[in-house]
Amino acid sequence: MKIFEAIGKAVIETYRHIINVSVLFFQTLYWIIVGPFKKKFPKLEGISEQMIFAGIQSFIIVLFVSFFTGIVIAMQSAYQLTKLGATIYVAAMVSVSMARELGPVLTSLVVAGRVGAAITAELGSMKVSEQIEALETMALNPIRFLVVPRFLALIVMLPCLTVFGDLVGIAGGFLVGVYNLGLNPHRYIDFSFDLLVWKDVWTGLVKSFVFGIVISMIGCYMGLNTKGGAEGVGKSTTVSVVTSFILIILFDCILTGVFYFSKM
Repeated sequence: MKIFEAIGKAVIETYRHIINVSVLFFQTLYWIIVGPFKKKFPKLEGISEQMIFAGIQSFIIVLFVSFFTGIVIAMQSAYQLTKLGATIYVAAMVSVSMARELGPVLTSLVVAGRVGAAITAELGSMKVSEQIEALETMALNPIRFLVVPRFLALIVMLPCLTVFGDLVGIAGGFLVGVYNLGLNPHRYIDFSFDLLVWKDVWTGLVKSFVFGIVISMIGCYMGLNTKGGAEGVGKSTTVSVVTSFILIILFDCILTGVFYFSKM
């Protein structure tokens, strides 16, 4: 019976967290839509600060991850395609796989590990030190003041980072194709973008937009519900990153299935 009790408890807790995150998401949308009319929209300085932290300061790590991923894809695909006499299709393999799948997923995982953890740690520290309660005492809504800027920053900057990662990954494949496989540079570039259709691009952008929502909501939710002092902040940060990773892969699977069976 203890096994069934543990399973039931886990299901109930998961359901409760899903409901609470959904409530937080709709409250965030409420302040985004209604805030400007009530003159209670977050200051642009706060949003731009979060955009710099989540986007611009993540460029370097996204560059390294995407660049070496493009190199690996090119080398792995060349190993098989060379046997078939279709080495030139390495270009299309790199561009399509980066745009549709690896670009948004790897970029989101990097951002979840860096930005999502920072959001949870920051809000969690404010929670355990009672700074959240201090904001409420001053009639400042924590969701409007803390969650909305981080939410907007991630849903804007994550697609931008994804496009940047796609281009860097294609550049990595270009180096392998030209300098290792001996392909013509102009022909490589033509094949990279001729076989890359618009659906491949916006599929990756839609995924990154959804992943931005996931990272921001999980990070803010875990931060705002932190308990137990410094130890609780560490636990919340760990749970936030792990949960974000799992949900990114889950939503990637769901969205890939939707786009696969879609005729758009």
